[in-house]
Amino acid sequence: MTAVAATGQQSQPTTFEYQKRGRWLDHWDPDNPTFWASGGAKTARKNLIFSVFAENLGFSIWVIWGTVVTSMGAAGFDFLAGLGKGNPTAVSNALLLTSTPTLVGAALRIPYTFAVPRFGGRAFTVFSAGMLLFPTLGLAYFVNQPGTPMWVFLLLAALAGVGGGNFSSSMANINFFFPEGKKGAALGINAAGGNLGVAQTQLVLPLLITLGTHIMAKDPGGYRFGITLSVLVWVPFILAAAFGALRYMDSIGTAKSDGKSYRRALTNRHTWVMAILYIGTFGSFIGFSFAFPTLIKANFPDLAKIGWITTLGNLAFLGALVGSFSRPFGGWVSDKVGGAKITLYVFGGMAVAVALIMAGLELKSFPLYLIAFLLLFVLTGIGNGSTYRMIPTIFSAESKKYAAEHGLDLTEAAASAKRQAGAAIGVIGAVGASGGWLLQQALRLSNTHLHSMAPAFWAYAGAFLVMAAITWWFYLRSSFAIQRVPSLAYANV
Repeated sequence: MTAVAATGQQSQPTTFEYQKRGRWLDHWDPDNPTFWASGGAKTARKNLIFSVFAENLGFSIWVIWGTVVTSMGAAGFDFLAGLGKGNPTAVSNALLLTSTPTLVGAALRIPYTFAVPRFGGRAFTVFSAGMLLFPTLGLAYFVNQPGTPMWVFLLLAALAGVGGGNFSSSMANINFFFPEGKKGAALGINAAGGNLGVAQTQLVLPLLITLGTHIMAKDPGGYRFGITLSVLVWVPFILAAAFGALRYMDSIGTAKSDGKSYRRALTNRHTWVMAILYIGTFGSFIGFSFAFPTLIKANFPDLAKIGWITTLGNLAFLGALVGSFSRPFGGWVSDKVGGAKITLYVFGGMAVAVALIMAGLELKSFPLYLIAFLLLFVLTGIGNGSTYRMIPTIFSAESKKYAAEHGLDLTEAAASAKRQAGAAIGVIGAVGASGGWLLQQALRLSNTHLHSMAPAFWAYAGAFLVMAAITWWFYLRSSFAIQRVPSLAYANV
């Protein structure tokens, strides 16, 4: 038996027998201390490990175009020639290629979330990992065809968006495995492990491209070889992730979707409020992660003369690195003091960071520019963790309140809250990721039509302040008539 449940009273303990091999779990009750201690915790950690591995690779493939475009001009593709000299057309084309996978990944996050209850977390992780082979092998082939037009690469960039969908399926799956008091840290670790894929790609790809030019020659053929090498290196890891998920992960039989929960999640105003806030945190993280290599190369072209900085991808990988590591901290501290408070402080800090970025550009100071961007990335990571911690808390508080007002069973209300939170995660993740596309498009249009990215940056700063106000209004504002105002401050969100 996969689980031994006491019959009769709900209050009697439920134990769980851990098994190494993956399978369907007929009963899962992580909020039961006995169940959790007898094998539930170990099973949850096992699934978290393989989920992180697969999601990490999804992010790696999703963001691969952010680095590849910086070398394609040198590889003989004219539509990106002159990027290092700030050529407006090349910059515009580069941002179009980097933003396309962001948009596709955002759109896929909704069906990817709904797929977990339908097919099971184990089976869908195998599928989503296997899908990463198509954009990698496709890019490896067409980058070696010098006459390939830009529209083909746009299609390949769109195909890389499958890696972005992995986030929501992974997060929705892990959300079912952990008890309420540990969700913030677990979701933070899961998300951070995926976000690290951005940093490792931006570090490894430039090194491999440089290695390719040393092996061959520093000419278009050498750059094409380097790009091919940097893409194919992920294939064995993708195969390992698919096999590991198939052999070791589990699917929770009770993590089924029901139309009522999804309708409630989609019609709940807090789903859309949190989606807006997630645009500011994750949308900024992923949008700037994709664009950062291009921004450095376009705004500080003289850095290309410094060999070690070029080899390290112009240090662009540092942004995603610090943003990834700060995400679990955001979830952990939110477990302690509340996600809304952390989110409010994050948005205020992000507005300040944007002002420092603009000061760095005005002073032509790369150190200030880099430090300000790293501050921005750290804050986006913390905000990603705090906003995701708010989601289950919000739905739990609302479901308990609804159940109390209508005389419903509290246990069923708690289960419904988890299902609603799982559905909301997909919507919020999709809208948040689409913010990354909007951010890059704003940069591209500002650069193309106003010949400066400054208007776009100042617009971001204003948007962050608006999001801080939204956070306060819905989740921190208190009143003597708290039940009559649209605020969840009483729930310590």
